[in-house]
Amino acid sequence: MKRIRPRRIITTLCLSALLFLSALVSQSYAAGKGPLKIETKEGVIQFNVEYAITQEEKAKGLMFRNSLGPREGMLFVYQSPTTVTMWMKNTPISLDMFFINRRGVIRYIEEKTQPNSTRHIDSRGKVSAVLELRGGSAEDFGIKVGDRVILAK
Repeated sequence: MKRIRPRRIITTLCLSALLFLSALVSQSYAAGKGPLKIETKEGVIQFNVEYAITQEEKAKGLMFRNSLGPREGMLFVYQSPTTVTMWMKNTPISLDMFFINRRGVIRYIEEKTQPNSTRHIDSRGKVSAVLELRGGSAEDFGIKVGDRVILAK
């Protein structure tokens, strides 16, 4: 009888989840926008986000935007977990950045970023996505590290 290794099972499950996320991203993001939910301890909050999938979309991000609605944002999606560095150059509005692991869990939040800053904001580890919302959103909606991000349809 062949012994099943827990590490192999976990790796297989993680790869399956990543492939599912990639397939969902490909289908959902064709329109460039869509709903996204965040499950907090107080309840579920829905947002409408733009998707940054290509390198060009990620490079531009929310640059040159003068406003962002209270439930609007941008989701940067990465093909595989990676260390991400963001900055606020040419972004005249403050943002909250939510760094999300491959399971959709928020691992780190950079709150109320300084507009137009060239300071590098590091993900503090490998992430699969970064969600940018209007500065103060984490506080306003009670979003915390450990909350789950769900792509809604």
